[in-house]
Amino acid sequence: MSAVRSHRYSVADTDLEEFLARRNSLIATIREGHPGLVRTVLVRLEDGTYTDNWHWETAEQMGAALAALPTFPEAPLTMALTGDATALNGRVVDER
Repeated sequence: MSAVRSHRYSVADTDLEEFLARRNSLIATIREGHPGLVRTVLVRLEDGTYTDNWHWETAEQMGAALAALPTFPEAPLTMALTGDATALNGRVVDER
């Protein structure tokens, strides 16, 4: 069953372009070593915060990538541009 890592955070408007560049680099780096990352979706909500959902083929692949996160220098560089960050893991129970 597929798994999702959902993040919610804020990004200053002045940092958005740099944040997107760093996020794209992070996604590419993770996919190189963890091909189970099948889709990422970044949404700006009407309150100005963002949700960032990372979809994985399996929970095991997601877990392996999360365990390797300290080896990705792009991760702290990307997250340094966010505020009020939270993250939750889940499993997809219905998708249409």
